[in-house]
Formats: sequence, C-alpha cells, structure tokens
Amino acid sequence: MTSHVLALDQGTTSSRSILFAQDGTPSATAQEEFEQIYPQPGHVEHDPEAIWKSQLNTAQQVFSRGGIDPADVAAIGITNQRETVVLWEKETGKPISNAIVWQSRITTPICEQLKADGAEPTFRQKTGLLLDPYFSGTKVKYLLDKIDGSRARAEKGEILFGTVDSYLIWRLTGGRVHATDVTNASRTLLFNIHTLDWDDELLGLLGVPRAMLPEVKPSSGMFGETDPALFGVSIPIAGCAGDQQAATFGQACFSKGDAKNTYGTGCFMLMNTGPEAVPSENGLLTTIGWSLGGEVTYCLEGSIFIAGAVVQWLRDGLGVIENSADVETLASEVKSSEGVYFVPAFVGLGAPHWDANARGTIVGITRGTTKAHIARAAVESMAYQTRDLLSAMEQDSGAQLGTLKVDGGACANDALMQFQCDLLGVPVRRPVVQETTALGAAYLAGLAVGFWTDQNDIVKNWALDREFTPTAGHSDLEKNYADWQRAVERSRNWILPD
Repeated sequence: MTSHVLALDQGTTSSRSILFAQDGTPSATAQEEFEQIYPQPGHVEHDPEAIWKSQLNTAQQVFSRGGIDPADVAAIGITNQRETVVLWEKETGKPISNAIVWQSRITTPICEQLKADGAEPTFRQKTGLLLDPYFSGTKVKYLLDKIDGSRARAEKGEILFGTVDSYLIWRLTGGRVHATDVTNASRTLLFNIHTLDWDDELLGLLGVPRAMLPEVKPSSGMFGETDPALFGVSIPIAGCAGDQQAATFGQACFSKGDAKNTYGTGCFMLMNTGPEAVPSENGLLTTIGWSLGGEVTYCLEGSIFIAGAVVQWLRDGLGVIENSADVETLASEVKSSEGVYFVPAFVGLGAPHWDANARGTIVGITRGTTKAHIARAAVESMAYQTRDLLSAMEQDSGAQLGTLKVDGGACANDALMQFQCDLLGVPVRRPVVQETTALGAAYLAGLAVGFWTDQNDIVKNWALDREFTPTAGHSDLEKNYADWQRAVERSRNWILPD
C-alpha cells in the first residue's frame, strides 16, 4: 500500500517538495532558493537549470527527511510559477536562453503594438486574458524574434516551448513527455479556454509555431512516469496545475462563489464561477480553475505582482530587516503607518489596473517617518491591493463574498490578517495546512490514482487554524482606503514612452 503523494512546488524564488499523507498533512518538506536575475529594470529571468536542479534536489532530500521509500509514493503532483517561459532543444533538453519570468515587463512594446493593431478583443474573448507582458505568449514571440534561427527550428519541432510545469515534466520523464495541463495553458495567450485547444489565429498573431507546443491534458490524470534513475523507481506523474489554481483546489473552493487569496511573492485571489467562463468588465481575468473527471471549472482571478516580494525588498534592497519574518515585529513598533502609503509597483501594476508603466511609490513621508512606518505601509499594501481585487470581483460576479480563505507565507502574520479582515468587512479563514498550493497539486494527483476517493475526502481534510472576524471602531478605514487609491494613481504611468 502506498502511503504518500509527493508534491513538487516550483515557485518564483524557491523550489519545494512536500510529502503528504492521506489526511492531507505534510510528513516532510524540503526547500531550496535559487538566483533571481535582473538584466535591466523591470526585466526578470531565471536559469532553467537552476530551477531543475533545485527541484530535483528537494525531491530527493524529502524522501530521506521523511524516512519514506520512493516506492511508497502513489503519485507526483506538480504545481508551478505560471506564465514563466522556457524554450529548450528537443534533442538535448538544453535551454536556448534563460527563462523569462512572469514578473518581467520586457514584452511591453509587443503588447502595445498588438493593442494598437486592434488585437486585444480577440485575445480577450478567446483566452479570458488581457494583452499584458505578464502572460507567456508575448515572451515566446520575444525569444523567437531575438534568437537567430529559433523560429525556423521551432517550426521543425526542434525547439520546444513550455511553462515551468512542462519543463519539469520533460526532465522528470527523461524527455519522453512534452505536456502541460489546461490551467497552465490558459495563461499563455495561445489557448482558447472555450474550445480547450491551442488557437491557430492567436498562434499566427504571435508568430508561435504549433509544432513547439506541449500536449494539453486535464489537471488530474496521467502525464507519464519519472525516469527510474532519478528516484530508484518510476513514479506516476498524475496531477498538474498552475500555483494559484492548485491553491484554490487545495483550499477546497469547490462551490460557485468560493474564493481564496494567496499571499506569496505576488497576491492572487480566485473565485470559483463553476462551469461558466464569466467575462470580466472590471480588470480581472477569466481563467480555467482545473479539469477533473471530464469537467472544467472556471474562475475569476485578480493578480497582484508584488505582495510578499515587498518584504524581500525591505530585507535585500533596504536592509532594514535580516529575515522576512522580522517584518511583523518591525511593523508593530508603530500603531499605524501615520499616513505613509507604499505602492509596490516594482514591475508595474496588475489587476485591476494593468499598468505596465507604473513603478513603486512611497507617499506621505515626513521627518517623523521611520523604517517601522515604511515596514507597516509595505505590509498593509498587501491588504489594500486585495481589497482592490475583491471590489472588482464582486462587481463581475454579482455576488457578495461571505468569507475569504487565505494561504501563502504572509498569512502567518496575524496583524496583517486582522487588518485584511477589517478592511474587507468579512471573516478571513486560515487553514491548519497553509501549504495549499502544494496540497492542491497532491490532491489532483492522488485523485487520479485513487489515493483519495473524491472531493469529499478533500473537504473533510480541510481544517481551520484561525478565523479572523471584523472588529468595530475602525471608522478611519474608508478614508485610509481612499488615500491608498490616491497613492496608486501617483504610481501610474511613471515610465514615459521613448
């Protein structure tokens, strides 16, 4: 009898591997950070080899840490940073460039030209996405345009494209499987979320050859088996989903109207809209939540590019804290930000503004401002940006949110969660197992191989750690939120065209 499912959680700043038991609790975890590459302002890259090595290292480490034999693993589920693009040679598996990370703004001119050409409504209708550098398709075009001969090689099938999940599946299977799932495909600007196939019109607009694309599979189902040289045995890869969709699944948001917010490098709120792909009129994205048992679940999504990453900047850029966890203590040294607002638009603004030319802004500074005020304003920016998303989401869906489930590293900050709760005016629920991204990937894989019977098992496993409820006596919150919106306006359109 198998005893665990292995989740590979490949994130923006680190790779993790977690072994989950039948009750949905982690038995062992391994994590490894890797280098962030910043070739120029607003551009972010990763070394695909560093991604692969860090993910493989953690997968191998987690077995020894948990004292678990790889033969006792029922399946592997993969979840990943979405929209990040890797191009590699089919023959050698060698990447032809660094990966372009989802945060990168390098393709802003391509997006602006496509908009000027009137292409955005076509992309919007077919993909549920906006023309923004965030998404994968323009990154693929950029690399094919930049690297001599690459498009011709791609047309012959010699160069392959994948988001990080596809690259990991390729490496894990020894180059035998080139595949992705519907959730990752739905973030590329190349995939029609209604027909559930790569779209020839979109491929033509971006000059991306179909021959370089992965096969698209359901989120829960067989993708292939690992090369036995990696773990000593072949393990089925049976689940795959982009990180935010995986977290939504791990949070058991299975009913229409259920919503979760993940406080990670970025901040991502998803609301289940059921079998209907609800178009957004308020700057949100329409995306695929998951495909399971022949049925597709759609979501509305709000994407914030910088959330927890602002704390990393306080640590690495300003040097005002030594460890990310220290921000809660520093921020608590003051009772409020004293009118200081920090808009962390380091790589532009995501939903609901979609301004690639915005940049980070701190306003309201006086002679009395200290690093504690800036730290508090940085933390509070996550809550303010989340309210921006919720307002748009309620308008699009026509539903009032009853509760918000939360996960991600920053949700461990009790002060932030209480502030978020008060600002939204709805209860905020934090689960015992906060690694819901990895857990969702594990559930998708485990369901495919019968390790879990059905979604009822997942609902039963979900356990509450703490519920935050709105407190009275915050009459100033609406004024503060209005001031936040003024601060956002000051950050917008900072980069002027040449």
